[in-house]
Formats: sequence, C-alpha cells, structure tokens
Amino acid sequence: MKIALASDHAGYDLKQEVMNYLQDKRIPIKDFGCFSKESVNYADFAEKAVKQVLNREYDRAVLICGTGIGMSMVANKFKGIRATLCCDEYMAEMSRQHNDSNCLTLGGRIIPADEAVHIVETWLRTKFEGGRHQKRLDKISQIEEMNFK
Repeated sequence: MKIALASDHAGYDLKQEVMNYLQDKRIPIKDFGCFSKESVNYADFAEKAVKQVLNREYDRAVLICGTGIGMSMVANKFKGIRATLCCDEYMAEMSRQHNDSNCLTLGGRIIPADEAVHIVETWLRTKFEGGRHQKRLDKISQIEEMNFK
C-alpha cells in the first residue's frame, strides 16, 4: 500500500509525526506538501494528494489541517474520493469497514500525535466489509454521477 500525504501549515507538525510512523513501518509514502509552517491554502495540497489516489499512483491519502474539516471538504469534492475525518480509532475503523474510506483527514490542532498514529494504524489495517455497505457506496457513486457531469 502506498500513501499520499499532505497538510497545510496547521497540520505540518502532525504530518511529520505521521510520516515518521509510516516510514518506521516501511509503508511507501510521498509527501505532497506543505513543507513548512508558513501559511498556505490547504485546498492546494489536498488536491495534489487526492489526484494521486484517483490516478492510482497511490492507494490512499492522509490529509492534515488544523481541524481536518477543510481538508475533508476539499477531498470530497473529487469524484471517487471518500474522505473521512476521524478523531478516534473507532471512527477510523468504521470509516474503513462501512465506508471504504480511501482518504483519512486529521486535525493537527486537535489530535495529539500519539493518538493520531493509533488512528492511522487502525485506518490502514481495517478492511472494508462489503456486503450491505457496498450497496450504500454504490448509491454514493450514483449521486456522484448525477452531480459531476
């Protein structure tokens, strides 16, 4: 599994912690920015990372801004991205089991680094259950088809 990472200035420190964790686990990653704490527009970096998932260059994306809300909003504008803002391990587990999340968003100003690492770990290891949940994802795809013409 290959992971695309991105953050804005508010998520920069947490992104560094997540990146260190992923590198320690030998999970292939690429950092799509930002590369400092200088103020930037989160939308620019979310777009770079999610396009890599859509192009199948990377399997999933992890996006981090101050609260995770902005990154989630931007990512979910892209047809085929199922970005989920997760604040704990249970949300991460359910986002994968029930929603087949391919993009995790985190809040750098609200989630401690050690907790974020556990969230990422849970999100990465949890498999999609399919079954009745697939019907719901199919419905989302139908809605995307109607709205992204």
